[in-house]
Amino acid sequence: MDENSLPQRNVLCLFDVDGTLTPAREKIEPQLDLFFQSLRRKVKIGVVGGSDYSKIAEQLGNGDEVICKFDYVFAENGTVGYKDGRLISKQAIQNQLGEELLQDLINFCLRYMGLIKLPKKRGTFIEFRNGMLNISPIGRSCTLEERIEFSEIDKREKIREKFVAALKKEFAGKGLRFTKGGLISFDIFPEGWDKTLCLDFLEGEGLEAIYFFGNETTPDGNDYEIFNDPRTIGHTVYSPEDTARLCRELFFSYPSSKS
Repeated sequence: MDENSLPQRNVLCLFDVDGTLTPAREKIEPQLDLFFQSLRRKVKIGVVGGSDYSKIAEQLGNGDEVICKFDYVFAENGTVGYKDGRLISKQAIQNQLGEELLQDLINFCLRYMGLIKLPKKRGTFIEFRNGMLNISPIGRSCTLEERIEFSEIDKREKIREKFVAALKKEFAGKGLRFTKGGLISFDIFPEGWDKTLCLDFLEGEGLEAIYFFGNETTPDGNDYEIFNDPRTIGHTVYSPEDTARLCRELFFSYPSSKS
């Protein structure tokens, strides 16, 4: 029997969510969902996303189904973690940064966004999460069409890139990291609270290898640190279908172009 057809349950496939398992902020396709559950019979599977747990659950399952479908679920870059369906860790950004710096950040972002002129602005410009602040110049309550429209403007005018540059200048030396993810926002979090945070827990799990799959692996992307971490075998993917294709090549004994 080909060694790729044998179970390797001491190996973990760890996936980003948006752009890797699903289109940005959309639900996983049913056929891909079935494929990743078949992959789970061969290796352990887990997710690490920048979004909060409720958004990840909405995209990958119904209610708390997601923590039963994956061996590990790490939300908000790993500041909230689940293993085998139970909560194992939870950290809070306000305890790490302190209220004064946190308010300085929020006030700066509000002032900066007040000067940005866009074709449309919606609601929830700053989303306060356990492990980060998520900043969206258009507002997270925009529709899919408005999200795509902003993304195209952002590509031309570098709105998020300029915003982050201003933050880096204003808060230099304050121990903060800024990363872009998805189409409409970027994250602010304490140094060391990127997605490698989940690896600190996984180091004690007796795993032979951790394969990481993500689509934002460039230096300003929120997968960059974990993709380059020596504790992972990093793979850049370009769509959920590409992720499935690569997993077939790595862990199944047959190639296929179907999802």
